[in-house]
Amino acid sequence: MKIYILLALLGVALVEAKVYFQETFSDDDWASRWVQSEHKGKEFGKFKLTPGKFYGDAEKDKGIQTSQDARFYGLSSKFDPFTNKDKPLVIQFTVKHEQNIDCGGGYLKVFDCSLDQKDMHGESPYLVMFGPDICGPGTKKVHVIFNYKSQNHLIKKEIRCKDDVFSHLYTLIVKPDNTYEVLIDNEKVQSGELEEDWDMLPPKKIKDPDASKPDDWDDRATIPDPDDTKPEDWDQPEHIPDPDATKPEDWDDEMDGEWEPPMIDNPDYKGEWKPKQINNPDYKGPWHHPEIDNPEYTADPELYKYDEICSVGLDLWQVKSGTIFDNFLISDDIEEAKRIGDETWGATKDEAKKMKDAQDEEERKKAEEEAKAAEDSKEDDEDEDEEDPDDEEDDDIENELGHDEL
Repeated sequence: MKIYILLALLGVALVEAKVYFQETFSDDDWASRWVQSEHKGKEFGKFKLTPGKFYGDAEKDKGIQTSQDARFYGLSSKFDPFTNKDKPLVIQFTVKHEQNIDCGGGYLKVFDCSLDQKDMHGESPYLVMFGPDICGPGTKKVHVIFNYKSQNHLIKKEIRCKDDVFSHLYTLIVKPDNTYEVLIDNEKVQSGELEEDWDMLPPKKIKDPDASKPDDWDDRATIPDPDDTKPEDWDQPEHIPDPDATKPEDWDDEMDGEWEPPMIDNPDYKGEWKPKQINNPDYKGPWHHPEIDNPEYTADPELYKYDEICSVGLDLWQVKSGTIFDNFLISDDIEEAKRIGDETWGATKDEAKKMKDAQDEEERKKAEEEAKAAEDSKEDDEDEDEEDPDDEEDDDIENELGHDEL
């Protein structure tokens, strides 16, 4: 009987697992499902549908690509609202920086239903911001930002993003036990607890404001030896006149002033004297400020929860365009997200790399041929320059003399 109940419960769980949003840009009508922001003061770039310069499957690898340099990009899509209460939240998409990006965002934002899609901009309140961000060699990170009680909170851990030209799958999993995982290419790169890795809640403990280090607390491990005394011959000048220097023969006291030998470092100089250190007999160790329970702390078993999830958007700035976004997925099924990731990104990634390698090899051969042609042309020019122009003039003179003799 227990087995049947368990199987029934598992069946219910499987039925309830749901994909709330999925976009693979598999048709030319994709723009009808997305809304372009028209926020004033922003010069927005255009997205175009393309698999890029290299791909594993020309149709499956189609995504939307940023197409103009030094532009803001603002595009969003809505779906039926849902809550992730008592179930996982899975956010997943692919990013391909085939332009070898040097500075620009590759992240998405998840919003509630209050988003004004036509006016989406950098200050539009969001629930989650997730994905890669690159700017120079110093910033190559995966953002994971949660909004909690109208405040955005950045993850305290560093997660490095991929910075090559290939497509990569980014997955964020938020679980109802207040834990999370970040996956890149279906491999876990970071995990932990929401309360530990974000400052959404005040600390559980704080330093006791009424406690202070006692006046007689001695935390010096060593002290100067009170019985140590400075040697009588210790004090010596740091610099002395050079004993080997002599007054130049052409030195004129009236014209040059009184001659003084130059100064040199004193070999007997010992520096500032300090007594030697000994163990402090009164040492009590380092003083630790006692802590107390923080009266402002209240545990929240639903840190993970959002009451209304309703839309996803790309709100970006890119210096160098060319990033392709694809395979958007928002679900509550971790295994289904992994399966979809394998069937989309995973199914074409190897062939895409082969195509890129073949292109690189072709470009390498072409560059070698062009370099060889340029070198051959340079050698031909040098050979022509080495021919003696006087030879032709001598031939002309001999011909003229021959005609005169006749």
